[in-house]
Amino acid sequence: MSLANYAQLQLDWSIHDVAPHTQAQVEALCQSLPRDLPQPPMLLVIPGLDWQPAQIDWLRQKQQAGFVLVAHGWQHQALAKRTLWHRLHAAMLSRDAAEHLSRSRAELQQRTADSVQWFAANDLITPQYYVPPAWALGALQPQDLLPLGVQRVETLAGYRSTQTGRLQPAALIGFEADTPLRARLLRACNALQGPLARQSGWRLRIAIHPNDLTLHLRDDLRALLSPPPRLA
Repeated sequence: MSLANYAQLQLDWSIHDVAPHTQAQVEALCQSLPRDLPQPPMLLVIPGLDWQPAQIDWLRQKQQAGFVLVAHGWQHQALAKRTLWHRLHAAMLSRDAAEHLSRSRAELQQRTADSVQWFAANDLITPQYYVPPAWALGALQPQDLLPLGVQRVETLAGYRSTQTGRLQPAALIGFEADTPLRARLLRACNALQGPLARQSGWRLRIAIHPNDLTLHLRDDLRALLSPPPRLA
């Protein structure tokens, strides 16, 4: 896997789960990103944690450097798995990260409002994008975020407008494989995404999580981040 595999595709880079306890890993990933990205990379920030002033200053510096800060849930922690769908989702994909599942729409409206408004309260640009943890919206509707200034919500299927509800499909590759089985399944899925984006004209999202360089697909991610060899 290398960037050459995705030549001429529209790529959207994102680093997920930006939090006080992941700052060092996120900074290392930021330094590892290709230098000539056509679109600014997104940092998906979890606001409802114990952010210290120096760490918020770091977020401001990343924003000033061109990174786009995105609201990513409130605490990135799911409730007890009340529904069968939540149990299946947790087993297959999200573990305990799908914060929106098993919560009511009213509760999610409050949590997303807290999430988005946290940025302005800390002298950061109010995000125009929202990505629910594990890409699971649950009972929340995209239009619930429109009064907050959010223009776009990202789910597994792609980007959904908060104004029209219309979906812009997008392919997705990721590397968060914490078991050998998940690594095999995710690698097989990743292999399909480039051809899918090329044939459909969709954008291709590259989603990186803080610990991906230590998990089972670390070599795939390192190959993607490595600059292509120069021709002699």
